Amino acid sequence: MNGLFDLPSDLQHSYLGLVGLHLREALIPVAAGLLLALPVAQLCVRLRWLYAPVLGLTTVLYAIPSLAFFVVLIDYTGQTETTVMIPLAVYSLVVLVPAIVDGVRSVPQETLDAATGMGLGPVRRYFQVQLPIAAPAIVAGLRVASVSSISLVSVGMLIGNQGALGNMLYTGMTYGRPRLIWLSVISTAVLAIAVDALLVLARRILTPWMPRGTRPRPAVDPAAADRLATDEAEPAATVRKDAAR
Repeated sequence: MNGLFDLPSDLQHSYLGLVGLHLREALIPVAAGLLLALPVAQLCVRLRWLYAPVLGLTTVLYAIPSLAFFVVLIDYTGQTETTVMIPLAVYSLVVLVPAIVDGVRSVPQETLDAATGMGLGPVRRYFQVQLPIAAPAIVAGLRVASVSSISLVSVGMLIGNQGALGNMLYTGMTYGRPRLIWLSVISTAVLAIAVDALLVLARRILTPWMPRGTRPRPAVDPAAADRLATDEAEPAATVRKDAAR
């Protein structure tokens, strides 16, 4: 088992070190994207005309290939983790901004009126009422952004060995080591599934009022069912007898 996770020295990290690096390069951009998306989405909610231009801009930025993004940024940030994380943060906006806008807009007007009647200002109402109610939509956007970011980190292997688990994939392809290729692919998939599962758990904690699935109907005692059927049949039989008279 130890041989499975032994890595060549040119990777400069242990297996767990690459896993930690991959998570850092993938999740920090998503967190930064969320911090940026929150105020932008609130502006789009308050100024409805702004939503279409913002959505169009984020879509255009998302359409830029990551490698082209890296090439532009290398002159400013060098061959570093920052060069990988900036495009990932930008890409997350195309998912997070619509998710937050849709979630906040789904809050009933009666709820907002009640919050205003309780003396909550716009800022407190946004953070204490609108965001908690919009949490399911926001977490859904985070799930998509996180999984996408985890998969795109590997592209960083093309700029100065900054692809974390993607570095292992590149080394395996370069030196013909299938073990490293499979280890990189499977590890990336497992990380994506694990992060997605943690976000689902976070949604359940943040939204205890949400349904957890259909509960099984309670079992009915056959004898009690027969008594209930008899009790319901007797009034009907009485009505029929009265009608026959």
